[in-house]
Amino acid sequence: MPSDTRGPQAFESVITAAPEKVAEFAEEKSVVQRFQHMLHQTPALVPLIVLVVSTIIFGVILGSKFFSAYALTLIIRQVAITGIVGAAQTLVVLTAGIELSVGAIMVLSSVVMGQMVFRYGMPPAVGVVAGLMLGAAIGFLNGNLVARMKLPPFIVTLGMWQIVLATNFIYSGNETIRAQDIQDKAPLLQVFGNTVEIGGAVLTWGAIFMLALVLFMAYVLRHTAWGRHVYAVGDDPDAAELAGVKVKATLVGVYTIAGLICAMAGWVLIGRLGSVSPQSGQFENINSITAVVIGGISLFGGRGSILGMMFGALIVGVFTLGLNMYGTDPQWTYLLIGVLIIAAVAVDQWIRKAAA
Repeated sequence: MPSDTRGPQAFESVITAAPEKVAEFAEEKSVVQRFQHMLHQTPALVPLIVLVVSTIIFGVILGSKFFSAYALTLIIRQVAITGIVGAAQTLVVLTAGIELSVGAIMVLSSVVMGQMVFRYGMPPAVGVVAGLMLGAAIGFLNGNLVARMKLPPFIVTLGMWQIVLATNFIYSGNETIRAQDIQDKAPLLQVFGNTVEIGGAVLTWGAIFMLALVLFMAYVLRHTAWGRHVYAVGDDPDAAELAGVKVKATLVGVYTIAGLICAMAGWVLIGRLGSVSPQSGQFENINSITAVVIGGISLFGGRGSILGMMFGALIVGVFTLGLNMYGTDPQWTYLLIGVLIIAAVAVDQWIRKAAA
């Protein structure tokens, strides 16, 4: 057999060269992996990028009338209700549930606030408290049906949506309380409709409340034990229970707080409309789910950011205002939002597979 005359230095060079090639190959693949990991760790990044890009595009097309402080703050005012209800929806979706009754809870709570004042002669503050308690009570009932009776969230909230919606029309007699009557007798109900002007920007107290609520809930979800329990329950309830998390109590708390937030949205709704209308806000359940999905919150639970939900709501607001100012048919707005919803779900699936 021929002898190998390359010597030990040749073998050493081969041995040291191979890891370099392997390392180079791993480094080449890790670029995509790191990007996917970044999106997994920061789910709000994708909707934020979409929001910035869409704002820039409409700004270039429409010019200064879109980039004005008034127009940009108008977007925030228009999505205030969706952002507040979306905060409630976010809590439930993070636990791998869904809340289809959020819009109905909001409207019924606003009706109760008005009826307590104008039908029963109660002080406006009592009416507000009654509406808030009602929203929390409905959420508490939903939470117990889901957590303790093990009923599917979709079925529970679908049924509750029908019950609350019917109760709303029966109780109110489908009658609207006029804005002038509220202004004369109970201006407290309209307080969230008052505006604050800062330079050229005009914000309502309802929009400010939405921003404050989202920031507060973002802190609670990320920096408190209760927030970590919410994520843990949505990610794997069995593992969370083994780790000492009170899964049932957490779920009941999530639905109760969601109901309370929806009732707050009902109060803000009165301020936005100026009146108490039993027919308003019926589609906020769909709008809130749209904001949650576009905002990068996983429908499978356990992953997402409430800031992403707000970015999702603002994206819808940017498209709505931008296309309206451009003079397009309103159906284009629905078409583009539908595309965004499907794209958001596809991106979520891609990120989940990468993380796995």
